Amino acid sequence: MEYLRLGSTGLKVSRICLGMMSYGDPAHRAWSLPLDDARPIVKHAVDSGITFFDTADMYSRGASETITGQLLSELFADREDYVLATKVYFPMSERPNDSGLSRKHIMASIDASLKRLGTDYVDLYQIHRWDYQTPIEETMEALHDVVRAGKARYIGASSMYSWQFAKAQYVAEANGWTKFVSMQNQVNLVYREEEREMLPLCADQGVGVIPWSPLARGLLAGTRERGGTANTVRAGSDPVIDVLYSDNDFDIVDVLREVAAKRDLPPAQLALAWVLRKPEVTAPIIGATKTKHLDDAIAAVDVELGDEEVTALETPYRPRPISDHE
Repeated sequence: MEYLRLGSTGLKVSRICLGMMSYGDPAHRAWSLPLDDARPIVKHAVDSGITFFDTADMYSRGASETITGQLLSELFADREDYVLATKVYFPMSERPNDSGLSRKHIMASIDASLKRLGTDYVDLYQIHRWDYQTPIEETMEALHDVVRAGKARYIGASSMYSWQFAKAQYVAEANGWTKFVSMQNQVNLVYREEEREMLPLCADQGVGVIPWSPLARGLLAGTRERGGTANTVRAGSDPVIDVLYSDNDFDIVDVLREVAAKRDLPPAQLALAWVLRKPEVTAPIIGATKTKHLDDAIAAVDVELGDEEVTALETPYRPRPISDHE
């Protein structure tokens, strides 16, 4: 396993980040794995050298954080041996103040997350989306206070417009507050809109990029076929797939499969290798419900794509509307 600094910080993370959204309450998501089913997969990740783990309070309404905290405490002898990230923004209940990025919600949410995770601090505390109802000054000051209180070491952001990210960074710098060190956005072969502004912005500002859904929620790994045919439980029960992707994306999937066949490699490995080769990317976040998913992700770190292969993979792409920024 390789380890890189997260952006321009001194924090070192594994080249692959294990996304913990797959572990939680099956009643919340049919494809979520409960604690005992998640344990061997997370252990395999740890044994393979993965030290970076990402979750969020809203995954299974807190169950993912609970499982994450329990497993990491079992599998690591020292809290300093792993990097733990979680997120805040999405509703945790129907109560009016139990969502968003107000000072009230951030302060309550970090304490609730730490309790579920069973730790005194998270290494990376991220805003899950942009809050259009809360002044960014209020949000950035609250996040700064979370860091000053020792409850988070760093702060990060997730999918938003580049102007929003730049504004947040400006507000923090102008007031002497903590700035974001990472951007968790969607980057994969079928969604490349972040290449236009966000990735160059992050490269210029020394912000680490930790993409979510580098396999397009399994689409690039072969979990679905044209017409919506599902090959896995998640592919058949995850409505977000239909929101983010369409049959048009199979023009890219077909080419990926052809290139992978010539290399005698799983398509997932090549799709991840394409993400990993981007200089702005520190560590893609991968979901795993089988140990094979981890093995493919780890193997992708050593896969080198030739110029002709990259051209073949990128040529079918067509510009598309910005998605999932709200």
